[in-house]
Amino acid sequence: MSADDEHSRYPDPEHPSGASTRAEALRDQLIIDRKVLDGGKVQLPAPTLRWVLLTVAVGAVVAALVGVFITGFDNENGLEAHNPAAPAETVLDKEFGTASAGDCLSWTKADRSDLVKIACSGKHLFEVASDIDMSKYPGVEFGSGSRFPDSLRLTELKEEHCVPAVQQYMKGKFDPRGRYVVGLMYPSPDGWKHGDRTLRCGLQFSGSTGTPLASTGSAIEHDQSKVFEPGTCLGINQNLPTDPVDCAQSHAVEIVATVDLAGRFQGPPPAKEEQDKFVEEECSRTSTDYLGSHDAIRNKTLTLFFDYIDARSWLAGSRKLDCMIGKGTDREGFAPIQGSARGEILINGQAPVPPPNSGRSTPAPLPGAAPLPPQPQPR
Repeated sequence: MSADDEHSRYPDPEHPSGASTRAEALRDQLIIDRKVLDGGKVQLPAPTLRWVLLTVAVGAVVAALVGVFITGFDNENGLEAHNPAAPAETVLDKEFGTASAGDCLSWTKADRSDLVKIACSGKHLFEVASDIDMSKYPGVEFGSGSRFPDSLRLTELKEEHCVPAVQQYMKGKFDPRGRYVVGLMYPSPDGWKHGDRTLRCGLQFSGSTGTPLASTGSAIEHDQSKVFEPGTCLGINQNLPTDPVDCAQSHAVEIVATVDLAGRFQGPPPAKEEQDKFVEEECSRTSTDYLGSHDAIRNKTLTLFFDYIDARSWLAGSRKLDCMIGKGTDREGFAPIQGSARGEILINGQAPVPPPNSGRSTPAPLPGAAPLPPQPQPR
């Protein structure tokens, strides 16, 4: 059986006009036409790694649009606390109050009461891009005694002020499909009541639910590609990838390698076909190294997936892609897997059965070619 049989690549889907449209279209975009090739192998066709890989990103963006705002600090000098269990009087946060563009913030408690300003080279949850004092804007909306904005208005404020602020901070090179989303810190209702009108715009590495994930290095200095360390497993929800989980838990895919295209391509964005050829070769080689056997993917009835970098991401400086392995379902999305593919795994709760080797090889469809019709499965 050809090594190409274990590969699935993803062409660029159409770009719907908005995040909500993307979310609604996601299920339709992820329909998988299962082909059973010689030897009982499951082959996933091309339509949509872009959407599969960006499921986490899309979920994060959608969540960001409605609520990836950070609020609630027990603090000393800058942002009033919003903690239902705390006394009603104002407490301010020194670290937040002195943070400025380029600073990185982190915390471990749910109420962010231990928020600290740290070097961006360390693990952090928020990188500050800009502060905006809304009290300087004319009108009564942000004046003394004004009503605390609801979530929809905060979303609008983030779009109006933080998106351009982040673009300016990134010098126009912000990858909308990369690892970061635009984040907003805003006063709590109590802080607003006491006159705090500061909006703090920044960048977050956001999970599928909008929860910030730890990031290392400044966004302005590093590749923005949304990649994970080899050995990372992405959880599964409604057959789609979510956030990193322990590989012993149910997951959709396992990262086996990261490919850096910078050493192979320079200049303008390379053609998708050129990327596909290079990335497929690299993913094939590195997956064999990762799993310790050329036949491991086939024997475990898994498929190798990889994405490509579109022009906008390339011009923003993104150069890296993940190689990952997973198992497609009969209709759409991924099947749940328990265990790392380096050892014993369960797919849908069952141990995979290696397909018989018929000695024949069926080549994978060429990019853009019509998919093969379903083939009879050996019994």
